[in-house]
Amino acid sequence: MSSQPVGIFDSGVGGLSVLRDIRAALPAESIDYVADSANAPWGDKPAEFIRVRGLEIAGFLVAQGVKAMVIGSNTGTAGSAEALRATLTMPVIAIEPGIKPAAAATRSGVVGAIVTTTMGASDRMASLLDRFGRNVRVISVPVPGLVEHVEAADLDSAELRGLVEGYVRPLLDQGADTIVLGSTHYVFLRPLIAEIAGDDVTIIDTGAAVARQLARVLAERGLAAPHEAKASERFWTSGDPEESQRVMSALLGRKVSVKKLTV
Repeated sequence: MSSQPVGIFDSGVGGLSVLRDIRAALPAESIDYVADSANAPWGDKPAEFIRVRGLEIAGFLVAQGVKAMVIGSNTGTAGSAEALRATLTMPVIAIEPGIKPAAAATRSGVVGAIVTTTMGASDRMASLLDRFGRNVRVISVPVPGLVEHVEAADLDSAELRGLVEGYVRPLLDQGADTIVLGSTHYVFLRPLIAEIAGDDVTIIDTGAAVARQLARVLAERGLAAPHEAKASERFWTSGDPEESQRVMSALLGRKVSVKKLTV
């Protein structure tokens, strides 16, 4: 099984930020990636939709022969991680907003968290705040509209900049010196957010931590690919393959081929 791919899925292209971290940490691992772009964003969808959709996409990836499942979406984790772990026998690696590292990093005692609407209202977010946000002030803000820009590979338009300014500036005005990126889509906006926030603000995302956890789990279970293995990548989308190919290639900085997801 060590030669089989790792499966990653997301509502769309945000999980490509996780793929980048996994590729950097585990260059020998093959990856199968599914973007549910026809239904993006998941951030405004009911929890039950995300649970069912996560199970459907995971079933597709299992049929492709993946050896481990990575939920490349904070909203997807909140909505489907428990169901996937109850259903699958393979490892399921999830991602969630970095409230814990942000609480450790803040100097002002104020943390800003930009999240999707569904993530912000989830039990998982409430648990994170209860466990790690007790000794700091966490300002959790839903930021509708940002995912759609990333889904179009728009990372620097005037309209997007105005949106980001409108969300980030109030956090800074309230004393936040640390900002948590609560969606894998927002990781692609990190340079813009950093430019607006300034050098004194720490920006937290957890993609690298997910890659480290995946490496640990694969090693513990004897599933890690041999170092000399030649890694492959396959991509599917529930949206338009040509448009997804344009967007994914732009975000990854290299040309990829995208197939139509039949689930």
